[in-house]
Amino acid sequence: MDAITAFAEHVAARGYNDLPAAAIAAAKTFLLDTLGVGLIGSSGPKARELVAIQPLWGSGNDARVWSTGERLPAPAAAFCNAYQVHNAEFDCVHEAAVAHVMTVVLPVALAGAERMAKVEGKPVDGRRLIEAVVLGVDVAASLGLAATSGLRFFRPATVGVFGGSAALGRLMGFDVCRLQHAFAIAYGQLSGNMQAHTEGSLLLAMQMGFSARNAVVACDLARAGFEGPANILEGPFGYFKLIEPGGDPSRVTGSFGKAWRITEVAHKPFPSGRATHGIVDACLELRRRHGFGASDIAGVKAYVPPLVHHLVGRPPRSQMQINYARLCASYVAARAFLHGTVAFHDFNDAAYADPVTQDLARRIALEVRDAGDPNALVPVEVEVTLTTGARHSARIDAVYGNPAKPMTRDAHIAKFLANAVSAARPLREDQARALVDLIDSLENIDDVTTIVDHVIG
Repeated sequence: MDAITAFAEHVAARGYNDLPAAAIAAAKTFLLDTLGVGLIGSSGPKARELVAIQPLWGSGNDARVWSTGERLPAPAAAFCNAYQVHNAEFDCVHEAAVAHVMTVVLPVALAGAERMAKVEGKPVDGRRLIEAVVLGVDVAASLGLAATSGLRFFRPATVGVFGGSAALGRLMGFDVCRLQHAFAIAYGQLSGNMQAHTEGSLLLAMQMGFSARNAVVACDLARAGFEGPANILEGPFGYFKLIEPGGDPSRVTGSFGKAWRITEVAHKPFPSGRATHGIVDACLELRRRHGFGASDIAGVKAYVPPLVHHLVGRPPRSQMQINYARLCASYVAARAFLHGTVAFHDFNDAAYADPVTQDLARRIALEVRDAGDPNALVPVEVEVTLTTGARHSARIDAVYGNPAKPMTRDAHIAKFLANAVSAARPLREDQARALVDLIDSLENIDDVTTIVDHVIG
């Protein structure tokens, strides 16, 4: 029996009453965080253009684009919203799985829920949304955790299509057999390569959009009676042969119903690749601890696992595409040393060309220190040499935002509010705080389309 059966059984068998309080709380936290990131992503590069092109591929008014409110068919709305969530590199991540596990799951679940309420007259309540999100994250994260080799494909997109299919399939009431067919059809549409990451292309966020759209399509086809192959994980041309060769699903299937992966998700406190965050964390700690300024720095070495070097060890340039800059650790670290944080205003042409930033960035070097795990983002050690000859170092074993080193509730809310007021159609602070209150009481909501009502500026 292919392991996909165990994934389908898990999604079909568990519900809200099976979830521990920690999983419910984490679902609310990262649901709000993802909405906020999608809101600021609505003002990101090519977000408006992506919405504008959707009518070329069909019309419909099933679901809405976050912030701006255009009505589109559910697959198109999921596509646009997932793109918005990822285009700012600010979306939460399951570090061990190396996957942005909410980025596809939530846009798919909300687009599906809007369609169910509008077209079918079957509103989805808050408890059902929570269980769908938690189970979708379980599927996406578990596939990532089952991987035993480094990234060949863009894992957030490849596992995301399965997570989105799980979430929507749960909302649509699929049984085990129908879920298996949805997963199989999703696998047939799999997309997401690492070339986009390597070049810092906007295709990176689009790949998340493709996966969201494809998850809705997979569930629609499965509901209509279309079938797919049975052995999509372990068959001769299955996921763990072609996409993640050598992966072992038995590493995770035994934990279903015991370990809830949503509780392992990490916040991103900075709008840059998560692989930059350990370096930034160490730089800021050294800056606080020793009180030196950027002008006091002679050189910096960051000792990082191979994956970190692979993802963000690219050279700084005075002219960069925004996605390239967000994934350039030396540039991001230089801005952190200069300003004591990393923010959205650090990613524009003037900031890239700033001679002080460029001079410092070129003195920050990454060096590989093998951690023995091809998917590890830690430990990270940063050593700073000052112009006086003094040397200081800091080691990071848990990066800020990880559950072992979490953002506070106040910091989480502050991030959301800042994102919400910076959307294409900014929310007023009172509107944003009303959305916080709504998500805090999510289990009491009768129809989750109310969430999207609050998101529209």
